[in-house]
Amino acid sequence: MARKAGNYYVPAEPKLAFVIRIRGINGVSPKVRKVLQLLRLRQIFNGTFVKLNKASINMLRIVEPYIAWGYPNLKSVHELIYKRGYGKINKQRIPLTDNCLIKKNLKKYGIICMEDLIHEIYTVGKNF
Repeated sequence: MARKAGNYYVPAEPKLAFVIRIRGINGVSPKVRKVLQLLRLRQIFNGTFVKLNKASINMLRIVEPYIAWGYPNLKSVHELIYKRGYGKINKQRIPLTDNCLIKKNLKKYGIICMEDLIHEIYTVGKNF
């Protein structure tokens, strides 16, 4: 279709990244330490989903030697949330085990089950 119009097809940039911390923090500059805190990567082998924009990509460049990151597909997001998903409820880290927990705490955002949560994360929705 783009060829008919004389244009080029450019695939959309990925909007979501999964970042994992792979190195310790001994002898690290304060700037790198702060960026790791902002990305919520306080321990080695912790992982977070990050919305990609210019600012977050620059942050990833700063801490590149200490992290591994990539673009997850829907299956990966699904498996990560079901196997290792945690949420913060009343300042406590609670595993995401059942839909009742999600419905009770995220209903105001229109998220009532695990699949809604996975869809919101994967599509980087307005409540990401």
